Amino acid sequence: MTEFAVPAGTVAAPLRILIVDDSTVMRRVIAGIVESCEDVVIVGEAADGIEALEKAAQLQPDVILLDIEMPRLDGLGFLKQARLATAARVIVISSVAHPGSFSCREALDLGALDVLAKPSGVVSLDLADRRRAVLADALQRCRAA
Repeated sequence: MTEFAVPAGTVAAPLRILIVDDSTVMRRVIAGIVESCEDVVIVGEAADGIEALEKAAQLQPDVILLDIEMPRLDGLGFLKQARLATAARVIVISSVAHPGSFSCREALDLGALDVLAKPSGVVSLDLADRRRAVLADALQRCRAA
């Protein structure tokens, strides 16, 4: 993880995170990973893109962790409308947006900062640590941006 210098006497405010995924179980898994990162706080959750637009406008998160496949309004639809609702940086966490895939390229073209693989299957401690490190790195890039 890259360290970023904070001026002496200054305390960086924690990154405010909104988790958006239609699966309650996946929101819990992602929340568990996020909560293990330093200087972050989860300010809310949403189950689809429509709810995410409302929560983003209401909660003003710094970072939105966004799934692609969701009912009512999917992640790509959310990204198309998000610029009007929030200045938050968006990290896509998806099982369909593999590097080089249409969904990945589209998400990045629509303003996502990064696209990460969604945790899936039985998660070993080693895998959990690697996912935590990847997400922590992405969150640090949000802080620096």
